[in-house]
Amino acid sequence: MVELQMRDWKRITRACLFEGLQVDVRDAMSAHISQHELGDILADSLMCVETASEKIKKGLPGRADDLVLVAAVITPDWLIWGIRGDRSGVTVMSARLVDVAIQDYAATQFANMIPDTGIEVSGSFTAVSERGAAFLGLGEEPPARKFKQTVLEAAQAASK
Repeated sequence: MVELQMRDWKRITRACLFEGLQVDVRDAMSAHISQHELGDILADSLMCVETASEKIKKGLPGRADDLVLVAAVITPDWLIWGIRGDRSGVTVMSARLVDVAIQDYAATQFANMIPDTGIEVSGSFTAVSERGAAFLGLGEEPPARKFKQTVLEAAQAASK
């Protein structure tokens, strides 16, 4: 008998314009772009999404975020995302697509151990001295699937 593992997070993803993102996350993303002098990278945005995630399996109280909002924008050359946790505040990361590898989380070695949906980004991020990895959780709605496909296609095109 196959035992199905329960996911740790309930995720809902919606497509939106950058201007339609939650104000604090949008402002932090704009500040990141300005601070790191990335230029007008959002001018040729391919897609923007916002994912609200709620932790299903609660850990110890007060330890980690139970509600997380991730806003992400893909362009032909860049991926930029902002994360706001209910306890941790807003963090913004970005990466030039030529500097990272992006894959569907379902294709990673961790997907069997920790079921989830989203993308795994690894490589060099803006203003980070060491290479790293990040997981961007996405829901399973059509906008989430479209965003994932758009990101994977943009990353493949950038690597040519």
